[in-house]
Amino acid sequence: MSTVQKIKEIEEEMKKTQHNKATNFHIGLLKAKLAKLRQEILDPQKSSGGGPGEGFDVAKTGDARVGLVGFPSVGKSTLLNVLTNTYSAVAAYEFTTLTCVPGVIRYKGSKIQLLDLPGIIEGARYGKGRGRQVIAVARTCSLILIVLDALSPLTHKRIIETELEGFGIRLNKKPPHINMKKKDKGGITIATTVKLTNLDEDTIRAICAEYRIRSADFNFHCDATADDLIDVIEGNRIYIPCIYVLNKIDQLTIEALDILARTPHCCPISAHLQWNLDDLLEMMWKYLNLLRIYTKPVGQVPDYTAPVIMSATNPTVENFCNKIHKAIMPQFKYALVWGTSVKFNPQHVGKDHLLEDEDIVQIVKN
Repeated sequence: MSTVQKIKEIEEEMKKTQHNKATNFHIGLLKAKLAKLRQEILDPQKSSGGGPGEGFDVAKTGDARVGLVGFPSVGKSTLLNVLTNTYSAVAAYEFTTLTCVPGVIRYKGSKIQLLDLPGIIEGARYGKGRGRQVIAVARTCSLILIVLDALSPLTHKRIIETELEGFGIRLNKKPPHINMKKKDKGGITIATTVKLTNLDEDTIRAICAEYRIRSADFNFHCDATADDLIDVIEGNRIYIPCIYVLNKIDQLTIEALDILARTPHCCPISAHLQWNLDDLLEMMWKYLNLLRIYTKPVGQVPDYTAPVIMSATNPTVENFCNKIHKAIMPQFKYALVWGTSVKFNPQHVGKDHLLEDEDIVQIVKN
């Protein structure tokens, strides 16, 4: 029996099994087996760990990378063309785009690389079409735009989510707060700071046994599920923000559009008629979590034309300096900051000060 057949058998068994406390152990074990089999599909050389394989040869440029993912003929190429002025073939037949076409969006002083990826089909995670290459590139993106035909959004949305999840991509989720430390001996020890309602000790030990983990310390700081535990054990999951772009809204009624627009993480547009693209760009900026920091040379006005773009994850003055040049920090004395991150304008700050969007920074050296 092939690996794909084994996967389908387990998936069918999971569909037939009722989800309740009595079946949690069995379902957890099935999920662990399923994750291991899927990893064998992704990387035949290793049954666990490792990456999903090679993607298209596209150099990563700009301040962030955004990938357009979706079924064939949903308007990904048209969207790339109107947002970046880059030509990607558009036609009324499927699979017009056969390779990755890059473009650059210039927005709020940033350069965002936008990738038009070939359409994926159901079963892409098992190698159908060019699915592996497409999803391998998607794993390298800072943001994924799942482009959906507004006439059939929900069906396609679930299929694409399943394909991406099969490649270890977790959309609009944060890594589960579970600490795992493997050790040479001592068995499995489990500590929790919250009540676990989805897992019990037997299920945790069974999942560990499936992965041949004999000794490890687990600290649960969240009400984790079996999927969360498996993700932590696998250790190769990617957590990426995602926007569902509902294209071709010009074909919908106002009532239908109003219902679809309430979907979380959703942005309705018409790429052909260029409707609502400003809202899409603003939403992309928000999900990319980027900051604009302006520089101010001594005795001069701030340079508003070329902001330094940096991530809002840890926007320290030190990271700002390193973003400009690695040679700045050895000579760093302090910084003068104007903006919302300080109480006074300007204010003396050190290297650990956290900057906010549109702050102005002047570096003072020794």
